[in-house]
Amino acid sequence: MYNKLVRDKIPEIIENNGEKPITRVLSEEEYKKELEKKLNEEYQEVLNACGDDRIEELADMLEVMISLAKLDNKGLDDIIKAAQKKREKRGGFDKRIYLEGVNK
Repeated sequence: MYNKLVRDKIPEIIENNGEKPITRVLSEEEYKKELEKKLNEEYQEVLNACGDDRIEELADMLEVMISLAKLDNKGLDDIIKAAQKKREKRGGFDKRIYLEGVNK
């Protein structure tokens, strides 16, 4: 349940509940690795959620993505621009096209 990267205010919330959190600050290398693990954790939670819960899990996933982008001195705007560029070049997923194969 523990030994994982948590949001910045989690230790304060734990203290407000009358408990004492045991924390440390990660090195940059550890931070990157833990963000990547957190992204996978949030991905799994997105898959298992639905409705409003899924939106909450997607928001968590987005927060991790923003933090990962910051490691490369980028931000949410950069992620959005890259997504828009890909959408213009390759399209989105709105048409629900499922490619079964290609004949030569």
